Amino acid sequence: MQDLGLRQPGVPHALFPGFEQRTLATSRGPINAVVGGSGPPLLLLHGYPESLVMWHATAPRLAERHTVVATDLAGYGRSFHPLPTPDHAVHGKRAMARDQVEAMAALGFDRFAVAGHDRGGRVAYRMALDFPDRVERLAVLDVVPTGEVWWRADAAVARGYWHWSFLALPAPLPERLIAGDPDAFFDLHVRGQLGLGVAEGRYPQAVVAGYRGALDDADALTAMCEDYRAGATVDVEDDRADRDAGRSIRCPTLVLWAGRGGLPRFYPDVLEVWRPWAPDLRGRAIDAQHFLAEDQPEEVAGELLSFLGEG
Repeated sequence: MQDLGLRQPGVPHALFPGFEQRTLATSRGPINAVVGGSGPPLLLLHGYPESLVMWHATAPRLAERHTVVATDLAGYGRSFHPLPTPDHAVHGKRAMARDQVEAMAALGFDRFAVAGHDRGGRVAYRMALDFPDRVERLAVLDVVPTGEVWWRADAAVARGYWHWSFLALPAPLPERLIAGDPDAFFDLHVRGQLGLGVAEGRYPQAVVAGYRGALDDADALTAMCEDYRAGATVDVEDDRADRDAGRSIRCPTLVLWAGRGGLPRFYPDVLEVWRPWAPDLRGRAIDAQHFLAEDQPEEVAGELLSFLGEG
Protein backbone atom coordinates (compact mmCIF):
# COMPACT_ATOMS: atom_id res chain seq x y z
CA MET A 1 0.00 0.00 0.00
CA GLN A 2 1.26 3.45 -0.91
CA ASP A 3 0.77 6.83 0.79
CA LEU A 4 -2.64 7.03 2.44
CA GLY A 5 -2.62 10.77 1.92
CA LEU A 6 -3.11 11.37 5.62
CA ARG A 7 -2.29 14.81 6.92
CA GLN A 8 -0.43 13.44 9.89
CA PRO A 9 2.98 11.83 9.41
CA GLY A 10 3.81 8.44 10.80
CA VAL A 11 0.36 6.81 10.73
CA PRO A 12 1.04 3.13 9.98
CA HIS A 13 -0.37 1.85 6.70
CA ALA A 14 -1.46 -1.24 8.61
CA LEU A 15 -4.41 0.77 9.94
CA PHE A 16 -6.17 0.11 6.62
CA PRO A 17 -4.92 -3.28 5.46
CA GLY A 18 -5.69 -3.95 1.82
CA PHE A 19 -7.01 -0.45 1.19
CA GLU A 20 -5.84 1.83 -1.62
CA GLN A 21 -5.45 5.58 -1.29
CA ARG A 22 -7.35 7.50 -3.99
CA THR A 23 -7.72 11.16 -4.90
CA LEU A 24 -11.22 11.63 -6.32
CA ALA A 25 -12.04 14.54 -8.62
CA THR A 26 -15.14 16.61 -7.88
CA SER A 27 -16.42 19.89 -9.31
CA ARG A 28 -15.14 21.83 -6.29
CA GLY A 29 -11.82 20.08 -5.72
CA PRO A 30 -10.12 16.77 -4.92
CA ILE A 31 -11.45 14.50 -2.19
CA ASN A 32 -9.01 12.23 -0.38
CA ALA A 33 -10.19 8.65 0.14
CA VAL A 34 -9.15 5.14 1.01
CA VAL A 35 -10.98 2.31 -0.76
CA GLY A 36 -11.02 -1.38 0.12
CA GLY A 37 -13.07 -4.55 0.18
CA SER A 38 -15.71 -5.84 -2.20
CA GLY A 39 -19.47 -5.94 -2.33
CA PRO A 40 -22.14 -3.23 -2.14
CA PRO A 41 -20.60 0.25 -1.76
CA LEU A 42 -20.53 1.94 1.63
CA LEU A 43 -19.33 5.52 2.17
CA LEU A 44 -17.90 6.43 5.60
CA LEU A 45 -17.76 10.07 6.71
CA HIS A 46 -15.81 11.29 9.73
CA GLY A 47 -16.54 13.98 12.31
CA TYR A 48 -14.85 16.94 13.98
CA PRO A 49 -11.93 17.34 14.61
CA GLU A 50 -10.86 14.12 12.95
CA SER A 51 -10.29 12.68 9.47
CA LEU A 52 -11.00 9.43 7.65
CA VAL A 53 -8.53 7.80 10.08
CA MET A 54 -11.35 7.58 12.65
CA TRP A 55 -12.65 4.51 10.77
CA HIS A 56 -9.37 2.58 11.09
CA ALA A 57 -10.81 -0.01 13.48
CA THR A 58 -14.20 -0.48 11.74
CA ALA A 59 -13.36 -0.20 8.03
CA PRO A 60 -11.44 -3.51 7.72
CA ARG A 61 -14.35 -5.48 9.19
CA LEU A 62 -16.91 -3.64 7.05
CA ALA A 63 -14.74 -4.34 3.99
CA GLU A 64 -15.30 -8.08 4.47
CA ARG A 65 -18.80 -7.58 3.00
CA HIS A 66 -18.71 -4.15 1.35
CA THR A 67 -16.63 -1.96 -0.89
CA VAL A 68 -15.74 0.62 1.73
CA VAL A 69 -14.90 4.20 0.80
CA ALA A 70 -13.70 6.39 3.68
CA THR A 71 -13.13 10.02 2.77
CA ASP A 72 -11.95 13.29 4.23
CA LEU A 73 -14.66 15.94 4.19
CA ALA A 74 -13.92 19.20 2.42
CA GLY A 75 -11.74 21.28 4.73
CA TYR A 76 -10.45 18.27 6.64
CA GLY A 77 -7.49 15.94 6.22
CA ARG A 78 -6.08 15.88 2.71
CA SER A 79 -9.24 16.90 0.87
CA PHE A 80 -9.47 20.35 -0.71
CA HIS A 81 -10.04 23.36 1.54
CA PRO A 82 -12.76 25.72 0.26
CA LEU A 83 -12.09 29.44 0.55
CA PRO A 84 -14.53 30.83 3.14
CA THR A 85 -17.44 32.95 1.93
CA PRO A 86 -19.51 35.47 3.90
CA ASP A 87 -22.59 33.23 3.84
CA HIS A 88 -20.55 30.12 4.85
CA ALA A 89 -22.37 28.08 2.20
CA VAL A 90 -19.19 26.56 0.77
CA HIS A 91 -18.74 24.82 4.13
CA GLY A 92 -22.43 23.94 4.43
CA LYS A 93 -23.56 20.35 4.54
CA ARG A 94 -25.42 20.72 1.24
CA ALA A 95 -22.17 21.58 -0.55
CA MET A 96 -20.23 18.89 1.33
CA ALA A 97 -22.89 16.30 0.48
CA ARG A 98 -22.60 17.13 -3.21
CA ASP A 99 -18.82 16.68 -2.98
CA GLN A 100 -19.28 13.19 -1.64
CA VAL A 101 -21.89 12.19 -4.21
CA GLU A 102 -19.50 13.30 -6.94
CA ALA A 103 -16.61 11.45 -5.29
CA MET A 104 -18.62 8.23 -5.24
CA ALA A 105 -19.62 8.77 -8.88
CA ALA A 106 -15.92 9.11 -9.72
CA LEU A 107 -15.54 5.55 -8.43
CA GLY A 108 -18.50 4.40 -10.50
CA PHE A 109 -21.01 4.25 -7.63
CA ASP A 110 -24.32 5.96 -8.41
CA ARG A 111 -26.15 4.30 -5.49
CA PHE A 112 -24.62 3.47 -2.14
CA ALA A 113 -25.09 3.32 1.61
CA VAL A 114 -23.57 6.02 3.80
CA ALA A 115 -22.60 6.13 7.48
CA GLY A 116 -21.43 9.33 9.13
CA HIS A 117 -20.25 10.28 12.59
CA ASP A 118 -20.68 13.75 14.09
CA ARG A 119 -20.23 16.36 11.30
CA GLY A 120 -20.08 13.49 8.83
CA GLY A 121 -23.48 12.37 10.06
CA ARG A 122 -24.83 15.82 9.21
CA VAL A 123 -23.39 15.59 5.71
CA ALA A 124 -24.85 12.09 5.41
CA TYR A 125 -28.43 12.98 6.33
CA ARG A 126 -28.30 16.08 4.12
CA MET A 127 -27.15 13.80 1.30
CA ALA A 128 -30.12 11.50 1.90
CA LEU A 129 -32.49 14.48 1.74
CA ASP A 130 -30.93 16.15 -1.30
CA PHE A 131 -29.99 13.03 -3.27
CA PRO A 132 -32.63 10.42 -2.37
CA ASP A 133 -31.96 8.45 -5.54
CA ARG A 134 -28.32 8.00 -4.59
CA VAL A 135 -28.54 6.95 -0.93
CA GLU A 136 -29.87 3.42 -0.35
CA ARG A 137 -29.37 3.30 3.42
CA LEU A 138 -28.32 5.90 5.97
CA ALA A 139 -26.58 5.50 9.33
CA VAL A 140 -25.84 8.47 11.57
CA LEU A 141 -23.66 8.26 14.68
CA ASP A 142 -24.15 10.48 17.74
CA VAL A 143 -26.12 13.30 16.14
CA VAL A 144 -29.62 14.64 15.87
CA PRO A 145 -30.52 16.97 12.98
CA THR A 146 -28.69 20.29 13.13
CA GLY A 147 -31.86 22.34 13.15
CA GLU A 148 -33.21 20.34 16.07
CA VAL A 149 -30.09 21.14 18.12
CA TRP A 150 -30.64 24.87 17.72
CA TRP A 151 -34.45 24.82 17.97
CA ARG A 152 -34.40 22.74 21.17
CA ALA A 153 -31.36 24.39 22.75
CA ASP A 154 -31.62 25.02 26.49
CA ALA A 155 -29.18 25.60 29.35
CA ALA A 156 -28.00 21.96 29.27
CA VAL A 157 -27.19 22.16 25.56
CA ALA A 158 -25.51 25.54 26.03
CA ARG A 159 -23.20 24.04 28.67
CA GLY A 160 -22.61 20.70 26.98
CA TYR A 161 -22.35 21.92 23.39
CA TRP A 162 -20.65 25.26 24.13
CA HIS A 163 -18.23 24.66 21.25
CA TRP A 164 -21.14 24.96 18.79
CA SER A 165 -21.53 28.64 19.63
CA PHE A 166 -17.83 29.27 20.25
CA LEU A 167 -16.61 27.87 16.91
CA ALA A 168 -19.43 29.67 15.08
CA LEU A 169 -18.31 33.11 16.30
CA PRO A 170 -17.15 35.49 13.54
CA ALA A 171 -13.63 34.97 12.25
CA PRO A 172 -10.95 35.19 13.43
CA LEU A 173 -11.86 35.15 17.13
CA PRO A 174 -12.14 31.37 17.75
CA GLU A 175 -9.23 30.63 15.42
CA ARG A 176 -6.94 33.02 17.27
CA LEU A 177 -8.01 31.84 20.71
CA ILE A 178 -7.46 28.18 19.83
CA ALA A 179 -4.12 28.94 18.18
CA GLY A 180 -3.05 30.71 21.37
CA ASP A 181 -3.10 27.41 23.30
CA PRO A 182 -4.02 24.46 21.06
CA ASP A 183 -2.86 21.94 23.65
CA ALA A 184 -5.36 23.26 26.18
CA PHE A 185 -8.18 23.21 23.64
CA PHE A 186 -7.36 19.66 22.59
CA ASP A 187 -6.76 18.27 26.08
CA LEU A 188 -9.63 19.99 27.88
CA HIS A 189 -12.24 19.94 25.11
CA VAL A 190 -11.52 17.16 22.61
CA ARG A 191 -10.06 14.71 25.11
CA GLY A 192 -11.66 15.87 28.35
CA GLN A 193 -15.14 16.96 27.32
CA LEU A 194 -15.72 14.81 24.22
CA GLY A 195 -13.78 11.79 25.48
CA LEU A 196 -11.32 11.13 22.67
CA GLY A 197 -8.77 8.59 23.84
CA VAL A 198 -10.60 7.61 27.02
CA ALA A 199 -11.14 4.01 25.91
CA GLU A 200 -7.83 2.37 26.71
CA GLY A 201 -6.03 0.66 23.85
CA ARG A 202 -8.37 2.00 21.16
CA TYR A 203 -6.40 5.06 20.05
CA PRO A 204 -2.94 4.53 18.54
CA GLN A 205 -0.57 7.29 19.56
CA ALA A 206 0.08 8.33 15.95
CA VAL A 207 -3.66 8.70 15.34
CA VAL A 208 -4.19 10.97 18.36
CA ALA A 209 -1.12 12.99 17.38
CA GLY A 210 -2.61 13.48 13.94
CA TYR A 211 -5.88 14.78 15.35
CA ARG A 212 -3.99 17.14 17.62
CA GLY A 213 -1.74 18.27 14.77
CA ALA A 214 -4.69 19.52 12.74
CA LEU A 215 -5.03 22.39 15.23
CA ASP A 216 -1.58 23.62 14.18
CA ASP A 217 -2.72 23.92 10.55
CA ALA A 218 -4.24 27.38 10.05
CA ASP A 219 -6.29 26.28 7.01
CA ALA A 220 -7.65 23.23 8.83
CA LEU A 221 -8.53 25.31 11.89
CA THR A 222 -10.38 27.85 9.75
CA ALA A 223 -12.25 25.04 7.99
CA MET A 224 -13.40 23.57 11.31
CA CYS A 225 -14.74 26.93 12.44
CA GLU A 226 -16.40 27.53 9.07
CA ASP A 227 -18.03 24.12 9.37
CA TYR A 228 -19.67 25.27 12.60
CA ARG A 229 -20.50 28.72 11.21
CA ALA A 230 -22.34 26.97 8.40
CA GLY A 231 -23.99 24.77 11.02
CA ALA A 232 -25.40 27.84 12.75
CA THR A 233 -26.65 29.48 9.55
CA VAL A 234 -27.15 27.81 6.16
CA ASP A 235 -27.49 24.30 7.58
CA VAL A 236 -30.31 25.40 9.88
CA GLU A 237 -31.98 27.23 7.00
CA ASP A 238 -31.83 24.10 4.84
CA ASP A 239 -33.27 21.98 7.65
CA ARG A 240 -36.05 24.50 8.23
CA ALA A 241 -36.98 24.50 4.55
CA ASP A 242 -37.23 20.70 4.55
CA ARG A 243 -39.22 20.64 7.78
CA ASP A 244 -41.66 23.29 6.59
CA ALA A 245 -42.11 21.50 3.25
CA GLY A 246 -42.72 18.15 4.99
CA ARG A 247 -39.72 16.49 3.32
CA SER A 248 -38.22 13.48 5.05
CA ILE A 249 -35.55 10.85 4.47
CA ARG A 250 -36.90 8.09 2.23
CA CYS A 251 -34.39 5.33 2.89
CA PRO A 252 -34.03 3.06 5.92
CA THR A 253 -32.15 4.91 8.65
CA LEU A 254 -30.06 3.70 11.59
CA VAL A 255 -29.23 5.99 14.51
CA LEU A 256 -26.51 5.00 16.96
CA TRP A 257 -25.54 7.25 19.82
CA ALA A 258 -23.08 7.31 22.68
CA GLY A 259 -24.74 6.14 25.87
CA ARG A 260 -22.19 8.07 27.91
CA GLY A 261 -22.18 11.08 25.59
CA GLY A 262 -24.25 14.24 25.41
CA LEU A 263 -27.29 13.08 23.46
CA PRO A 264 -29.01 11.07 26.21
CA ARG A 265 -28.49 14.02 28.58
CA PHE A 266 -30.06 16.49 26.18
CA TYR A 267 -32.80 14.35 24.60
CA PRO A 268 -34.74 11.81 26.70
CA ASP A 269 -35.71 9.93 23.51
CA VAL A 270 -33.17 10.31 20.72
CA LEU A 271 -35.28 8.36 18.23
CA GLU A 272 -38.24 10.64 18.93
CA VAL A 273 -36.15 13.57 17.71
CA TRP A 274 -35.28 11.71 14.51
CA ARG A 275 -38.66 10.15 13.72
CA PRO A 276 -40.22 13.13 11.87
CA TRP A 277 -37.11 13.23 9.68
CA ALA A 278 -36.71 9.51 9.01
CA PRO A 279 -39.93 7.45 9.21
CA ASP A 280 -38.14 4.14 8.46
CA LEU A 281 -36.06 4.31 11.63
CA ARG A 282 -34.26 2.11 14.10
CA GLY A 283 -31.38 2.61 16.53
CA ARG A 284 -29.97 2.35 20.03
CA ALA A 285 -27.29 3.59 22.39
CA ILE A 286 -23.76 2.18 22.43
CA ASP A 287 -21.87 2.02 25.74
CA ALA A 288 -19.27 4.58 24.72
CA GLN A 289 -18.42 8.25 24.76
CA HIS A 290 -18.82 10.52 21.73
CA PHE A 291 -16.21 8.80 19.54
CA LEU A 292 -18.14 5.54 19.61
CA ALA A 293 -16.68 4.05 16.41
CA GLU A 294 -13.26 4.18 18.04
CA ASP A 295 -14.38 3.36 21.60
CA GLN A 296 -16.45 0.32 20.50
CA PRO A 297 -15.44 -0.53 16.91
CA GLU A 298 -16.57 -4.16 17.00
CA GLU A 299 -20.04 -3.27 18.24
CA VAL A 300 -20.46 -0.37 15.84
CA ALA A 301 -19.27 -2.47 12.89
CA GLY A 302 -21.66 -5.25 13.90
CA GLU A 303 -24.60 -2.86 14.06
CA LEU A 304 -23.74 -1.42 10.67
CA LEU A 305 -23.34 -4.83 9.06
CA SER A 306 -26.64 -6.03 10.49
CA PHE A 307 -28.44 -2.91 9.29
CA LEU A 308 -26.88 -2.99 5.84
CA GLY A 309 -27.74 -6.67 5.48
CA GLU A 310 -31.44 -6.20 6.19
CA GLY A 311 -33.77 -7.32 3.44
